[in-house]
Amino acid sequence: MIIAEKILFNVIAFFLFVIIFFKMIHKNDTNYIVVLFSQAIGITINFIEILAGYYTNIILRIIMYVLAFVIPLFILLLEHRGHNFSENLSKVKAKIYLLLKNNKDAKDALIKLVTKYPDSYIGHKMLAEIYEKEGGMRKAIDEYVKAIDCQKKDYDSYYKVAYLLNDLGQKEESVTMLENLLQKKPDYCNASNLLGNILCEQEKFKEAINVYMDALRYHPEDYDLYYSLGIAYTRLNDFQNAKNCYEKAANINHNLYIAKYNLGQIALIYRDIEAAEQYFTECIYEESLEARAYFELSKIFMLKGEKEKAITFVNKSIELDISFKEKADEEPILIPIKAYIVMPKEETKEKQTLNKKAKNNIEHLEKTYYVVENLNLKELGKGTKLRQSKRENEKTL
Repeated sequence: MIIAEKILFNVIAFFLFVIIFFKMIHKNDTNYIVVLFSQAIGITINFIEILAGYYTNIILRIIMYVLAFVIPLFILLLEHRGHNFSENLSKVKAKIYLLLKNNKDAKDALIKLVTKYPDSYIGHKMLAEIYEKEGGMRKAIDEYVKAIDCQKKDYDSYYKVAYLLNDLGQKEESVTMLENLLQKKPDYCNASNLLGNILCEQEKFKEAINVYMDALRYHPEDYDLYYSLGIAYTRLNDFQNAKNCYEKAANINHNLYIAKYNLGQIALIYRDIEAAEQYFTECIYEESLEARAYFELSKIFMLKGEKEKAITFVNKSIELDISFKEKADEEPILIPIKAYIVMPKEETKEKQTLNKKAKNNIEHLEKTYYVVENLNLKELGKGTKLRQSKRENEKTL
């Protein structure tokens, strides 16, 4: 009985061995050698048992059946369902190499895979990700494009191509990719954000507004979309719509202090001093805005006639960021307290910096504020001259 069982085992194991062997020959793929080698070990253990005339321990028998039966049957079942064993093996090898910080061998394994199987989506996608991390942007783009060719609905790779093209300065190509992506998948939020940002950089603010508005139809609670929409309205000097967008963004995300800072700037433009003070006071708890907020508060306290507070706050802003010393020297409203503005003992800078989009927006609001202030001063000057002229005419009469 034992001999019959072992003969049957060898027949089936040998049959599976032949199938895997011919698969290797047919595909000309040496990755199958791993399977053949494991099968050979299982068959050898069985032959040893036959020659010795007794069973080995239970653990060794389990290993024998796994190597000779389970592994090859599992691989045949996977391939029957459309999974390429060689592709998956290369994927596993590449991931192991990546875990070991061995990018070179990981790339070699994947390059070998895509050379053998040019339609390997996994191979192209993983290669693209490695190239991107290494800074090889153009190679990454090529591999992402090949991945898209293998899987047309890989919208993430589509977005990656657009993102990398934008990083390389190829704005128009990136815009084209993003527009095509949004036609296929209009609810892809990252694509809408990136497209809107590029259009804003190109000062195509009306087009950016349309992009953000379309995206909000699918993501009505996305605070970043409202914030970006607020920036687009700001750059068109539509401050009422900008204010509405910043308020919505801040209501959705109470920690979005940059939106509150912009609301403070808009409040200053409209001379709503109390609202501006409230917004800037909240922003002193955000590291990237702390120095700016203290500086704006110093201006507000000068407007309110509270010089002591103004001195404290402007010096605090300079202590946090030395660049505000120059701004303080140039700020007209701070002239009366200029003698009390001091240099910090140690030069310090903000721990976090704002991105280019946020900085450009803040600068635009600051310029608008000064334009409005100058206009107000001119109107005030005209009013003073008219009153003086009227008094002189009255005296003459």
